Amino acid sequence: MFTGIVQGMGRITAVESPSSDFRTHIVELPSEMADDLQIGASVANNGCCLTITRIDGNRVSFDLMAKTLAKTNLGRLKAGDSVNLERAAKIGDEIGGHLMSGHIMAVTAITRIEESEFNRTVWFALPAELKPYILTKGFVGLDGCSLTIGEVTDTEFNVHLIPETLQRTLFGSRKAGDEVNIEIDPQTQAVVDTVMRLMAAQK
Repeated sequence: MFTGIVQGMGRITAVESPSSDFRTHIVELPSEMADDLQIGASVANNGCCLTITRIDGNRVSFDLMAKTLAKTNLGRLKAGDSVNLERAAKIGDEIGGHLMSGHIMAVTAITRIEESEFNRTVWFALPAELKPYILTKGFVGLDGCSLTIGEVTDTEFNVHLIPETLQRTLFGSRKAGDEVNIEIDPQTQAVVDTVMRLMAAQK
């Protein structure tokens, strides 16, 4: 499990691609994230839960299967690109964001960005299949960041980002057209699905 509090950004130093449906990303972790790493441990890359397969100092390898490549934005990355990173939460850790599984539901594009003096509002296309779960003031995971949803329209939703988030995550360099991974809040999904089942049963 993860909390959606990005701990740092890593740089992809190499991509090994022996076939079209399998890749290995070698990611250089920030030094403060490289302590006590173990093969088999989970690390979220842009919110996607990946397993460490090799360790060489602070360079760590992750294998990406066909479904991961197709379902997330990780399959579009190349050497030199960066990813948001979070190591798996431990029992007793402070949950500063919201509980996340690292299972990406969809990828969506940034449609526009509005700038103000102290923050940035980022608008995203609203995937039709996730529309019931994207609610004003609800939680959403975007590229591994736990964020509060601002406005929601029929086709878009937005989040408001403070300078700290812009500095610590990829959102500081994101632009319109960039694609981000989405994980909806599991508690919201459970409530919405339950209500929808009950309403369907009463018809």
